[in-house]
Formats: sequence, structure tokens, C-alpha cells
Amino acid sequence: MSECGFSVVICVYTEDRWEDILAAVDSVRHQSLPPLETLLVVDHNPALLERLGKEYKEAKEETEVRVLANAGPRGLSAGRNTGIAAARGKFVAFLDDDAVAERDWLRYFAEGYDDVRVMAVGGRTMPAWESGRRPVWFPEEFDWVVGCTYRGLPGGKVRVRNVLGGNASFRRSAFDASGGFATGIGRDGDKRPLGCEETELCIRLATALPEAVLLIDDRAVIHHKVPAARERFGYFRTRAYAEGLSKALVARSVGAGKGLESERRYTTRVLPAGVARGLRDAARGRRGGAGRAGAIVAGVAAAAGGYVVGSVRARGNGATFSSGPIAPVEEGDRSK
Repeated sequence: MSECGFSVVICVYTEDRWEDILAAVDSVRHQSLPPLETLLVVDHNPALLERLGKEYKEAKEETEVRVLANAGPRGLSAGRNTGIAAARGKFVAFLDDDAVAERDWLRYFAEGYDDVRVMAVGGRTMPAWESGRRPVWFPEEFDWVVGCTYRGLPGGKVRVRNVLGGNASFRRSAFDASGGFATGIGRDGDKRPLGCEETELCIRLATALPEAVLLIDDRAVIHHKVPAARERFGYFRTRAYAEGLSKALVARSVGAGKGLESERRYTTRVLPAGVARGLRDAARGRRGGAGRAGAIVAGVAAAAGGYVVGSVRARGNGATFSSGPIAPVEEGDRSK
């Protein structure tokens, strides 16, 4: 098992998730393989920065918790880049601010790095539905809508094109080779739930280091909170449309061949099987079967529409993305 330490980066932006943030940090503190440090990166929210600084300033823990201000533009990509720049560990792991990691999360990540070719290891993200259970109409094939592992991803410990950003780790040297997360892709404080910044980074990493191996180990589990507002069909449709917009930006950045390779397999194999499964369930009188089949069709239509609109916009405005070297964090941005 790889020795050197992990720096765990948790990007935060709102006091509305205060209890979730504390739970995320607590889950990192109780890892069977303790991290070197936990970095809380606050996205342009001075009140939250001050509050978290006070919360962890006098905490007497073996694992250090550092609170940093996002040193770049507003958004998740710049927040992650700030964490990478400040990280002291040989490996950098990312955890969503509304998720909790199981006890062996980091230990399973570390096992993957015993192979020196491995540059990234991701895990399995399980939905924690606020209502207590999955909506009957919500297809598992679309769990990516709520930031979770979806039906169609292979199980076990397997090689993949990209890891999922809320439950992932990288060698620190991976960022030295490829740069950081691209700003201009992903969430930036806007209400539209964009994404795909980790996809673009992983494709860029594989181009910079052709021998690099990226893995998902589904034993590295986190549980991601799904609030009631995201259990509704309106959010489902909006998020699917935003995914299409995001995929258009990724294709613009790295090319449609690499940017949509996995999506083609998903659309032509996984989703038709999901529709057929839903219709079979409906024919057998099982609740939600027709709804799941209909949701898959609606989700595909929304994502396709977003991709078309995003492609036109990207060509029209000459969209560019910054993915250069990680900028250092100024000492004045740190609160211990």
C-alpha cells in the first residue's frame, strides 16, 4: 500500500450546508488511513470563511484542518485548484461538501497507487435521499444527475476514462503534468448546474501522460446527500440539459472524439436497456416502470438539446478555458 499522505480537499460555498460540511470533515477525521490534512476551500464567502476558521482554529486533532479562501475566480474548478496548490500530500483527494466517506475510503484509494502508472483513483458515490428512498420514477441510469454513480459503470476495480469529481483522488504529479481544473467548465456560482470539469481534466491528463492509468475502485464509497428539491422531475430535466451544455464545452476543449467516447456507449447500450427494463416492469404491474422509461427518454432529449445549444454558443463566442499551472496560495488566504 502506498505510504505518503493524502491531502483531502473539500470545496464549500454556503452556510446553508454547515452541518453537512462538519459531517464531511468528521468522516475524513475517522478514516482507517488518516490523511495528512484536510483543506476546506471557501468560495468567495467571507462569513463562511470566518466561521469555519473559528470552528477549526482551536481544534486539537491529529489531522490538521486548514481553511482557505478560493484564490481564483468564483467556482468549483478554481476552488479545487486552490486546494491543489496548498496541498502538502503526495496524493490529493476530493470530497463533496454534502457527502460523507466510509471509514476505508482513503485506504482503498491508496491501494490503487501501488501501481506507479496509476494517476487517479475514484470511488463509488451512493445517493442519500432526503425523503428516505429513491423516487419510483427516478432511473438508476441517471444517478449522475444527483452526483452519484450510475447504472452502466462497471463494478469492481476497473480502468476508466475519467473519475467523478466529488469522489476522486489524484497523484499530485498529475497536476504538474496536465495543469489544474479548467475554469469556464463546471459550476461557477450560477444557478445552472453545470459539470464535467473532471472529465475534461482526465482527458487532458491522458493526453499529457499516455501511459497513465485511471481507475475506479467501487469499494471506496461515499454517501452523497440528495435534497428534496433534487428529487423532482424539474431538477432532473434541468440538470440533464446542463450536462449537454457541459459536454459541448468539453468537446470544444478536447475534441468530440475523446470528449464523447464514453457517452456514445452509454447512449447506445445502457439507456436502451434501461428503457426496456422500465417497460417490462410496467407490463408486470411494478410501480414506476413507465415513469423510469419516460424519464430516460426525456433525459436524453434534454441532454441532446443542451449539447446542440452549447455547441452553437461555443462556436459563436469562441469559448476558451484556462487550465494552466496551479497558482500558489498566498499566506494571507490561509486561516488555521
